[in-house]
Amino acid sequence: MDHAASDLEKMEIGEGADRKLLIAVDFGTTFSGVAWAQTRRPDVQTIIIQWPDSTSGGLEGISSDKVPTELRYDGSDTKWGFQVDDFGPRHQWFKLDLDPSQSRGVSDLSRQYPDQHALPPGYNVSGEKLCTDYLSALRKHTEEVLKHKLPQSILKSTPIEYIITVPAVWSDIAQAKTRSCAEDAGMGKQLMIISEPEAAAIYALHAMDPHSIKIGDTFVLCDAGGGTVDLISYTVSALKPILQVEEAATGTGRLCGSTFLNRIFNKFLVDKLGLNEEWDEEVVEDAMKRFELVTKKAFRGTPGEEFVIPVPGLADDPAQGVRRGKFRMTGAEVKQIFEPVVQEVVTLVRGQIAATNKTVKAALLVGGFGQNAYLRETIRASIDPSIEVMQPPNGWTAVVRGALMKGLSVMEPTTARVKVASRSARKHYGTERMAKYDAVKHSKRPNYWDAYDGEYKVNDMDWFIKKGDPVTEEKSFKRQYHKVWPVSEGHNKAVSQDLLMSEDRDSTGAPVYKDSGDVRYLARLTADLSCIPANDLAQKTGKDGRQYYSVHYDIEMTYYSAHTKYAMVYKNVKYDSVTVEYV
Repeated sequence: MDHAASDLEKMEIGEGADRKLLIAVDFGTTFSGVAWAQTRRPDVQTIIIQWPDSTSGGLEGISSDKVPTELRYDGSDTKWGFQVDDFGPRHQWFKLDLDPSQSRGVSDLSRQYPDQHALPPGYNVSGEKLCTDYLSALRKHTEEVLKHKLPQSILKSTPIEYIITVPAVWSDIAQAKTRSCAEDAGMGKQLMIISEPEAAAIYALHAMDPHSIKIGDTFVLCDAGGGTVDLISYTVSALKPILQVEEAATGTGRLCGSTFLNRIFNKFLVDKLGLNEEWDEEVVEDAMKRFELVTKKAFRGTPGEEFVIPVPGLADDPAQGVRRGKFRMTGAEVKQIFEPVVQEVVTLVRGQIAATNKTVKAALLVGGFGQNAYLRETIRASIDPSIEVMQPPNGWTAVVRGALMKGLSVMEPTTARVKVASRSARKHYGTERMAKYDAVKHSKRPNYWDAYDGEYKVNDMDWFIKKGDPVTEEKSFKRQYHKVWPVSEGHNKAVSQDLLMSEDRDSTGAPVYKDSGDVRYLARLTADLSCIPANDLAQKTGKDGRQYYSVHYDIEMTYYSAHTKYAMVYKNVKYDSVTVEYV
């Protein structure tokens, strides 16, 4: 991507009514990024690098490829990103509150090394409000930047559509909450949601030398960020006309990003120097900045390394390694800080490689932590030496770059360079159905009398997608449903169907009944029938002699990168009138 926007600023006005502005948002746990492009100039893709800081409310306070995902409420004023200084409490990691079900949210690292300045979850304000307020500030800033990059006539006449990213392991309800927060933040109803590692893979594979890629090659992508580490694997299925890949293993993730290095370093400093009489917040701030900007990036784990940390104001203490306001750390001490975090990432990478059941060609490291040399070399030494470990260019912004590429390819398919042809279903998805009671097969199951059919029935599970099944955006899943109700009750305005899921963690297969295994309610789908006239509804006589409305209809489900679209099909007419209420 090109940071310059001069070509865009020179564009002629009025090139066509189909022009759109696409804005991709990598809503990260610790840092967020934004990229944008026009559909009429998809080759010019721009990263926003200008952010307001604590001393300036303007556009050019700080130059950075990303902005901290942090908030502070100061009376009626909301500070965000670089406006939040290092002193005092602040809201951070609130994105994770959208999906508290994720086990990674209570990892050993997060329990052992909490941030001393972070407000606890649910403190005075909900996670949804924090996410909405942050995304709103991000949106307003982005649109303000665009006012200085594009002519006003283009901004007024060009529709804006947003793309937002979510972790691969995000639950359905977390995806829905993310969409709701983004919509409430002003990002519109036409919002596209893409999984973070999928977006990163699209960019990373595009950035690779195409001559080195062959059909059948499998790649593990590790997106190691500040808070979370997400992994996913793909196998190349086609090279022309574009590179196509299929998911080789479902995504995994854990809360073990590089922020924990800072927290462990902070604890190390307190344990080492905290009893010094001159110890105060200023000492910590200067030391943390040096560790974040220099030490963390320079450490390679090679013999003889030594690092200087500023500790202004502390008295000389040769026994502690303090001299002239500086503290010398050995490479061995830095390694002790890195090891707990790096080993968790190594475990994730090894697990993902094993889950592919394929010969893996390379592990691709993206994200800010993914650019770290010690992490790269430790992973390289911990896996099969035949597997390459690579760090694609622009790794810190790979997610937002890939998300923008994906959005542009949806708007204009000719711009596609990498396509995820199929994904693996992460759960069993299905509904309960009525089946005719069989005294032998269902001897231990409760049954009930169905007056319409005049027979005993039982309920069992009908799984329309099973865990591990390949799913594509081109193929929808349909299930036919049959609802009957007495004509005397009048025209039902809606019919509902419960959607259930099973993660099948014990790998025992899809459960047969709702009350077996780990079957849980996912959502209630409600199909609106008010658009269908009563005289179009079929009427039939039941076995009990009563008149019934008898409606056969399909629920159509299309699974995308990180969201699901539902529609109702009745008499070959599709109605986008299905509402979803997640449990």
